[in-house]
Amino acid sequence: MRLSRYFLPVMKESPADAQIVSHKLMLRAGLVRQTAAGIYAWLPLGLRVLQKIGQIVREEQDRSGAVELLMPTLQSADLWRQSGRYDAYGPEMLRITDRHEREMLYGPTNEEMVTAIFRDAARSYRDLPRTLYHIQWKFRDEVRPRFGVMRGREFLMKDAYSFDMDEAGARHSYNRMLVAYLNTFARMGLRAIPMQADTGPIGGDLSHEFIVLAPTGESDVFYHANWERPAELSAVDFENVAGLQAIVDGYTADYAATDEKRDEAREAEAGDALRQSRGVEVGHIFYFGTKYSDPMGLRVQGADGSEVMPHMGSYGIGVSRLMGAIIEASHDDKGIVWPEAVAPYKVGLINMRADDAACATAADDLYAKLQAAGVEVLYDDRDERGGAKFATMDLIGLPWQIVVGPKGLANGVVELKRRADGERIELSAADAVAKVAG
Repeated sequence: MRLSRYFLPVMKESPADAQIVSHKLMLRAGLVRQTAAGIYAWLPLGLRVLQKIGQIVREEQDRSGAVELLMPTLQSADLWRQSGRYDAYGPEMLRITDRHEREMLYGPTNEEMVTAIFRDAARSYRDLPRTLYHIQWKFRDEVRPRFGVMRGREFLMKDAYSFDMDEAGARHSYNRMLVAYLNTFARMGLRAIPMQADTGPIGGDLSHEFIVLAPTGESDVFYHANWERPAELSAVDFENVAGLQAIVDGYTADYAATDEKRDEAREAEAGDALRQSRGVEVGHIFYFGTKYSDPMGLRVQGADGSEVMPHMGSYGIGVSRLMGAIIEASHDDKGIVWPEAVAPYKVGLINMRADDAACATAADDLYAKLQAAGVEVLYDDRDERGGAKFATMDLIGLPWQIVVGPKGLANGVVELKRRADGERIELSAADAVAKVAG
């Protein structure tokens, strides 16, 4: 994409109402624009990142055995009355009456709807276990939306729901999702710590929040220093019950808990390795047994002909919130530093002299070769001074920058810069293409 034809409204200064780094940089880098309190338009560059994050989430859900569907944003109030949550949920739920005086709501979550969908289709033990998920916009009417997409009112969420014949099966589904989440966040370059947490309005007796450490986080968290090691992908057979349990036990052996679930005995065991910080929640998983299947009449026939009430769990990832969390964890004083897996483009190509015919020809040729090699490239071909182009590229944080200038061309080289550490090397255009395409 040529920047001269793109829509990238960057800002030199941070807006006065932006309080945290991610909010400031998302506005300055032209990723989002606020349209109402806690509601954002996703501009082209931000949308590309959002789609990259969503795709990683989708791939790891599929790999864990979950099946994708898509449920609507508007839900009938009657479903929530069946579960008993309509009046209990609180003012965060946006309640709506349609033209026929039917009570509706803009869904903050989907336990009721997915239970009704599964109830109307499942008949016997042969239909279980199943885990269904979707990636859908949600709305919660926060009383004080703040921190940009970190605590907005409208947000993109992946929510999954598992159905099992008994508690043992449900706990295996829970373990599948816990490991899938660890792999999801590791692929994005994040160390997300699963911490014991309260279940809140979702219900149940088993819950973990996935927390990314950040000074601006909304939660006080306590954890063993071992969690500060780099995140790694887990090679896992999701069908191996014992093997999966061993992986989960290995992770949860190191203490980690939110303020509400602190364990003084385990903290004493950690000793000098105990750490305290603040963190950003990016995911939350729950096992809640028959909390929804019971009142909503979900029953299936067991293998022995008896009636069975399935056990359920729900599993959320804040897809849009993740963008803010990644920026909080990966930035410097010049701007965003995107992990390559979620970067909107892999390479920023800079023509230092748009008015120089030789530079323009060389940069155009390099742009074509990068595209032919399958490299996502944003080409700054604007008639701007070099300093402004460098500032823009550093701000938006693409992993690589390739600089084409008159001096380099005279020596047969271009400059390649790695955004993460600022390392610069000179090499031929062909070698630059090969390096970033590798």
